[in-house]
Amino acid sequence: MVPVQRGLTATCVIVLAGAISACSGAPGIPSARTNSISSSALRAAGAKVQYAFSANFGSGNISAYAIASDGALAQVASSPFAAGNGPTQLIVSPTGGFAYAPNFLGSGVSAYAIDGKTGALTQITGSPFATGNNPYFGAIDPKGKFLYIANNADDSVSAYSIAAKTGALKAIKGSPFATGRFPDGVAMAPNGKVLYISENGDGDVRAYSIDAGTGALKALKGSPFAAGSQPYYVAVAPSGKSLFVANHGSNTVSAYAVESTGTLKAAAGSPFQAGTSPYGLAVTPNSKYLYVPNAGSNNVSAYSIAASGALKAVKGSPFAGGTGPDGVGVDSLGKFLYVGNYGSNDVSAFSIAAASGALKQIKGSPFAAGTAPYVISTCTQSLATCTPPAQ
Repeated sequence: MVPVQRGLTATCVIVLAGAISACSGAPGIPSARTNSISSSALRAAGAKVQYAFSANFGSGNISAYAIASDGALAQVASSPFAAGNGPTQLIVSPTGGFAYAPNFLGSGVSAYAIDGKTGALTQITGSPFATGNNPYFGAIDPKGKFLYIANNADDSVSAYSIAAKTGALKAIKGSPFATGRFPDGVAMAPNGKVLYISENGDGDVRAYSIDAGTGALKALKGSPFAAGSQPYYVAVAPSGKSLFVANHGSNTVSAYAVESTGTLKAAAGSPFQAGTSPYGLAVTPNSKYLYVPNAGSNNVSAYSIAASGALKAVKGSPFAGGTGPDGVGVDSLGKFLYVGNYGSNDVSAFSIAAASGALKQIKGSPFAAGTAPYVISTCTQSLATCTPPAQ
């Protein structure tokens, strides 16, 4: 099962940049712009530099951007950076320093060191590392010790230990571990004890307990948990109290309360209506708001999150996006939202109203990316490394 192609003439495509030339915007949206900036100039202005990364499925590379104080994006020097065939996302380690890009068409994962001072990516020795067939999405535990990647064509999840000094990957004993049919999304509990995987072919979410010493997976009691039709991306709120799944086939979002054991309980009113063909998910660092790009209706649904995990549409939702919006990411401060537009080869940037969760397009948006950008990742400079938002 390959990523859905929405009338594109190019072969299957995914997340970050590619040839950054002129990209035309969707009707009513400004044409994408390519900016360049020195991250050292931002630091000189007293800013703590944040970066955004777009995995470009079609052009096989990762676009890297410095995030300005107003949320605007400017590509860093030497961007885009080469990946494999069909990268889907850049998974940034919570401890900073390293990042990993599953290559859906290349059946391997590219591994990088991140320069926190410049945002540049450098492939590490041994990259790419072997995976199963059609590696899709992945997640890293909070201590940066283990990486997990769903192998869509093999109905399995590959598990690796991460070398602390080099970022190199080594398959752990027992890997790969069995999943249901067509595993897609992967999410980690903030405490690092449970891993969740959405299973597109079975319409559910499978949960595993994680051995803290070895990283080995064991099916959680009560798992799998029912979701909607064709569940795609899955996200756990940074509070650890709720989990969400975008149901591509039923145009809904399933919401759950996460119990102390890691088991899921459907929130009252779940599933909640989304737009047409929802794909990605992003929760703000304060766990107040959820954002869902709708690839079929070219907009972004926004919700406030109740303590129970129940959702309520934000006033003004859905908000207009680009063409075929898929992947989405939020900055570490929860001030800005970035959406990869698979069909228009650019990234839409929005400011987030703290009091309401409403979105407003940032001046200059959308910003040019590579071919078919997918998931958007962000991180904040921490000395010489770069750490992602709380998960």
